[in-house]
Amino acid sequence: MIRFNVLTLFPELIQPHLEFLPFKRAVEKDAAEYKLWNLRKYARDKRGTVDDKPYGGGTGMLLMPEPIYDALHDIHNEPPEDIVKRSAVRIILLSPRGRKYDQKYAGELSKAQEITLICGRYEGVDARIEENYVTDVISIGNYVISGGEVPALVILESVTRLLPNVIEKEDAITNESFTEGNIEYPQYTRPEIFKDKKVPDVLLSGNHKEIEKWKKENSPSA
Repeated sequence: MIRFNVLTLFPELIQPHLEFLPFKRAVEKDAAEYKLWNLRKYARDKRGTVDDKPYGGGTGMLLMPEPIYDALHDIHNEPPEDIVKRSAVRIILLSPRGRKYDQKYAGELSKAQEITLICGRYEGVDARIEENYVTDVISIGNYVISGGEVPALVILESVTRLLPNVIEKEDAITNESFTEGNIEYPQYTRPEIFKDKKVPDVLLSGNHKEIEKWKKENSPSA
């Protein structure tokens, strides 16, 4: 079983998704468990402050290091500087500065025993967290969104789908886009003709050799 932790200011953005597949099945099959941690609970003042202005000026606010450090300590029951030395645990900061996420990376993460995802907000996270207390920094693409919750869901689902017994037809995983470096071929279903647009004849031929050839020819490289 793999344990997922998500450290976020907005657990309500993630919780509803965990009630559906593939997360629901992963829990039922004891393949994974999911826990959401509210960063606001680790504020060091009564106002719940977790962000502050950056040194050197600049627009926006940064998430402060103390609440994140304290949360990581609580999540793993040991100092974060010790956690990052354990190969079975991944502490991931979601940031545009990170390594680009892909299917190969998802496969790598699926071998971990525990994954903690830190969702950034505002202008980001104090750099001392990235420099000292995480094992991975991940970006899901070159565009701007409001925080790390959506990237966290992307990682949660892509890794969860690779866990044993989570996908009912497990051979579907090996045939999906990006698994072998290609995008999956176009697919069609009934009716055979839709608004004068017909399913390719080869797919109706029953010639499995030609069908497989067509599939490979129509699976572009990712």
